[in-house]
Amino acid sequence: MPFKTGPKTRVLPLVLLTLPLWACSPPQDVANVQQVVAGAEEANADFMVQPVTAVTLPMVQGWPSSHPNPSSGWPNAGGGTGDSVIAEGDLLNLAVFGGNENTLLANPIQLPNLKVSSKGTVFVPYIDEIQVAGMTAEAARARIQDKLTAIIPAVQVQLDHAQGSRNSVEVVAGMPRNGVYPLSSGNKTVMSILAEAGGLPDGANNPQVNLQRDGRLYRVGARTILESPGMDVTLRGGDRLFITPDDRYFLSLGAAGREALTNFHKDEVTALDAMSLIGGIDQTNANPKGVLVLRNYPGSAVAANPDRGPGKRKVVFAFDLTSADGLFAAGAFQIEDRDLVLVTQSRLVNTRTIVGIITGFVAAGNTTANALN
Repeated sequence: MPFKTGPKTRVLPLVLLTLPLWACSPPQDVANVQQVVAGAEEANADFMVQPVTAVTLPMVQGWPSSHPNPSSGWPNAGGGTGDSVIAEGDLLNLAVFGGNENTLLANPIQLPNLKVSSKGTVFVPYIDEIQVAGMTAEAARARIQDKLTAIIPAVQVQLDHAQGSRNSVEVVAGMPRNGVYPLSSGNKTVMSILAEAGGLPDGANNPQVNLQRDGRLYRVGARTILESPGMDVTLRGGDRLFITPDDRYFLSLGAAGREALTNFHKDEVTALDAMSLIGGIDQTNANPKGVLVLRNYPGSAVAANPDRGPGKRKVVFAFDLTSADGLFAAGAFQIEDRDLVLVTQSRLVNTRTIVGIITGFVAAGNTTANALN
């Protein structure tokens, strides 16, 4: 008997044609956790997975930086004085008065333009070299007068201090008014000199204060100095300052609110800060238990002891943002320059996609059947 067809039997081929589609994986925009970390357990894997929790956080915080900064650190603020301090290259003008009544108001002996040597000394006739560098003008005057008293009883000395190029600070670049600024007092700090130079430039991303001193380069964010007055260093003669924008960045990919290259807006950015900067996670697609930070370490950072460094150069840090433990750990974990923040996709997304495809085909079949009827 020939096979009879009807409205319902005509829909059957359409459904049968869609079955191979259901069996295939649906399109996927973002990787899930299992895909990213696949193979990490193998002995020859070139990367490792490190969960970050309250227990493991102290360990990973002790690991070396992935991008060591030769200019990291900041000198101690130290103390200053209200008076200017004598430095190499300064000029001292002395006026020496005799000690008796007849000579006290007479014309003094003038000793002009006594230059402070590279050793920090100045030559005064009859008493030879006297160490004056690092002293205030009043302290140097008292020392010179004390030395002269041995040969001229009751002598009186006046001292005038003229600062040289070594007793000034040079603002090299990045400020509205770059130039040389004399240290007119001994308590000039970084922020006071930057204020004299026109203030921090507008629009600069997390401006970094760079200080060259004694052959070393120090760097810290201007915001950090403003928030921690104890870091406002007293400057010395010969210091050089320049301002640069913060060029550090991290990448964000996956089911995040924003896939982008994001600059550091402050000196320290935590994993939670990073999530906020990229707009959080996609509420429909993201897996909050699978937020990953991928980082490349230099070979010098790798260590056999996990308390000293990672076991491999490539590390995937894993965070669970559905628990208090994971959130607190993310709030203390420091993002580093060129890290990749990857928000993985929930495995339920594929299930929802498949269900949606089936539902769509069933609806299409019903529509076709109704049309044939």
